[in-house]
Amino acid sequence: MARYTDSTWKKSRRLGISLSGTGKELEKRPYAPGQHGPNQRKKLSEYGTQLQEKQKLRFMFGVNERQFRRLFEEAGNMKGIHGENFLTLLESRLDNIVYRLGLARTRAQARQLVNHGHILVDGGRVNIPSYRVKPGQTIAVREKSANLDVIKDAIEANNFVPEYVSFDTEKLEGSYVRFPERSEMPSEINEALIVEFYSR
Repeated sequence: MARYTDSTWKKSRRLGISLSGTGKELEKRPYAPGQHGPNQRKKLSEYGTQLQEKQKLRFMFGVNERQFRRLFEEAGNMKGIHGENFLTLLESRLDNIVYRLGLARTRAQARQLVNHGHILVDGGRVNIPSYRVKPGQTIAVREKSANLDVIKDAIEANNFVPEYVSFDTEKLEGSYVRFPERSEMPSEINEALIVEFYSR
């Protein structure tokens, strides 16, 4: 299934969350798109609520349905809580770690940096956004890419790096220190609904 490429802003408003991570989509009109304005929302069925939660998480991380389902099934074979394991696997993607380090303003931007070969993992170039980063691995910007405006702007705008990653602004290098705890992962997601959706 192809990655969703329609207006991210419309999708953000429909789902009620900022998919870009900037919050700009919801500033002017924090309600679903459509000609009838903020009063058009119908109460969702149980299935509809579960589906919406799944779509929220899938679009947030920019993952296609096949990858998403595969990660979900892998999370189910791990020890611990299925939903939390699933979020941890998504958080461990290279494009997400690049975003968390503050090298990109959005996950989509981070995905592009990885795709175009600007990112090194343990000194080697990796251009696969879904690459699974393990705690202890080092993520850095290629020397030739250090002056990219997109990276400079992101670092300048970033004022928060979560505790499970570390970042050196001078070296443009960071590491995935440890797996995140549930409290450090997206609070607007109810992963139990996603587990219910796939368990139907």
